[in-house]
Amino acid sequence: MAINDVEHCDQHCRHEDLIQIVNAQMPDEDELYDLAELFKVFGDSTRIRILFVLFEAEVCVCDIADTLNMTQSAISHQLKILKQSKLVKSRREGKSVFYSLADGHVRTIIAQGRDHIEE
Repeated sequence: MAINDVEHCDQHCRHEDLIQIVNAQMPDEDELYDLAELFKVFGDSTRIRILFVLFEAEVCVCDIADTLNMTQSAISHQLKILKQSKLVKSRREGKSVFYSLADGHVRTIIAQGRDHIEE
C-alpha cells in the first residue's frame, strides 16, 4: 500500500488539548512493552489451541499432547511460554503435571478477540 492510499490530513495542524489528554493517559514505556509482549504470546496458533483445551478443564501435559496430536516436548515448550506470561498455572500430582488457566482474564481476552474477528 502506497502512502497515497492512506487517508491523511491535507495540512499539518496541532490540537494541543487532545494531545495533552492523550499524553496524560498514555501508559509508561515499560507497561506498553509488557503489553506488546503479552499480545505476542497470542500470536501462535498452537498456544491458542492449548488455551482452548484448558477452557474445558485442568489437563495434564500428556492429554494436551494427545488432544492436539503433538509431542509432549512441543506442548511443554509452549506451556512454558504461556506460564512465563502468567496465562496458565501448573500443579504436580505424582508423576503428572496438570495445567489450567491462570485466571478468568485469559478467557475474556480470547472471547474479545473472537468477537472482534467475527464482526
